[in-house]
Amino acid sequence: MGQSVATSLVAAALPGRLLVVSRQPAQVHGLTADLQDLAQAARSRTRIEAADVADLHASDAVVIALRSDFKNTAVRDLRRGGAAANAPALDALARELRGYGGTVLVVTNPVDLMARRFADVSGRVRVFGIGSNLDSARYRLLLARYARVSPDRVHGHVIGEHGDRAVVCASTTTVDSHPVAVPVRTVLDELHQRPALIRSGIGRTRCGPAGAVLSTLRKALGLVDGVEELSVPYGDVFLGIPMRFTGGSATPCLPPLARSERLGLDSAAGSLRDAYTLLPALPERIAT
Repeated sequence: MGQSVATSLVAAALPGRLLVVSRQPAQVHGLTADLQDLAQAARSRTRIEAADVADLHASDAVVIALRSDFKNTAVRDLRRGGAAANAPALDALARELRGYGGTVLVVTNPVDLMARRFADVSGRVRVFGIGSNLDSARYRLLLARYARVSPDRVHGHVIGEHGDRAVVCASTTTVDSHPVAVPVRTVLDELHQRPALIRSGIGRTRCGPAGAVLSTLRKALGLVDGVEELSVPYGDVFLGIPMRFTGGSATPCLPPLARSERLGLDSAAGSLRDAYTLLPALPERIAT
């Protein structure tokens, strides 16, 4: 995933300088060289450098896409399968990035739990989890196919957990600014099946999350304004809600919810709250 994110950033020439960090030194130097070749061939202005975690403190944004080795044996809540394995590695990174002043985007799954975990350990307040924005992009794509229109004519959100408890905001979904009947159950089924379709073909989802990171970075860095559905604090948990970026500043803009949607959001929050207690013991949090 980290390689796909880096590739998209270089191809889009978004950063002036891209620092590549990994727990595997050989991977750092190999990926750096490959990305430098890409930049040269694509005439990208991005400078790519191998770096250490300490170097990240001078950056405007950090994208976390680490993944520990584990065998996912979960039959439900598949994205939560690596929670216990990924948390310690994320904790170590969060401790090293204490005091960091920029934006943190967490891609590591289960993203709602890992974004909260990183914020808790590091003391950071500007932490966003990538996930619900990809779900929302998929939703708009699928609904556009049902309505036989282009996706840019569809406005709608998927919120809650990036996982089994995703909530479709059907009551506020529109096509050309007009309300539309949404086949919610069918859409949810297809949203749940899509990652499996991708995994069965190429092993792991890569390109979609990379696109979500690229879109979010443009807004978080103040390059463009707009809305992204991101995992952020919601009460005592992190879960996906729409965030409106204006000049890089983010404000929640949760639409009015139908009763069933509100219940779904509360259910996702409760499930994530319980799941967080099952993570390995929390390291000492930095004082804020």
